[in-house]
Amino acid sequence: MGRRLAPLTLDNLPDVPKRCRSCVFWELDPVSGEAAVKAGRPELEKEAWISGVLLEWGSCGRVVYVDDVPAGFVMYAPPAYVPRSTAFPTSPVSGDAVQLMTAWLMPGYQGQGLGRVLVQTVAKDLLRRGVKAIEAFGDAQWREPACVLPAEYLAAVGFKTVRQHPRYPRLRLELRTTLSWKEDVELALDKLLGAVQKDPVLRPL
Repeated sequence: MGRRLAPLTLDNLPDVPKRCRSCVFWELDPVSGEAAVKAGRPELEKEAWISGVLLEWGSCGRVVYVDDVPAGFVMYAPPAYVPRSTAFPTSPVSGDAVQLMTAWLMPGYQGQGLGRVLVQTVAKDLLRRGVKAIEAFGDAQWREPACVLPAEYLAAVGFKTVRQHPRYPRLRLELRTTLSWKEDVELALDKLLGAVQKDPVLRPL
């Protein structure tokens, strides 16, 4: 089984599930996001966002392939590029951190270590770029697949809560700790990414 990771670009964006390609939950603020959906242009907004981040900051995602078949992806960016983050009650993301926006494994590819591969690749990329930590907003009442990852799984893979909230705590992963991840953490990563088996949908908080 051949595995290959590629930076997310406009060229391989079609390898991301269609609903994810047209989801601008993180890329736009709530009002602009709803307007984009109503106007029928969320995919164009997504492409514009990725293009802008690539030009100004650099790689903001990874796509993993198994035998050249898209198997999953992850997206991340500095909080300044993630307007939706300011809508959370536990914002803002710390100035020294990059935000983990969303991550997903396609059905049938869980339990193969791909979650570990994706997140460790992000960690290595950010370490090379001098970033100290990754932060994410978790959903403490997670019930079904959505754009916000389950808080319990973020905690299971090493994220620590830095600001409590009954629904949307903000969690942080110090990147230096990823260098010594153990097998149980790697398994939890697969669960985190594999749990989100449906396409994220745009919906207000």
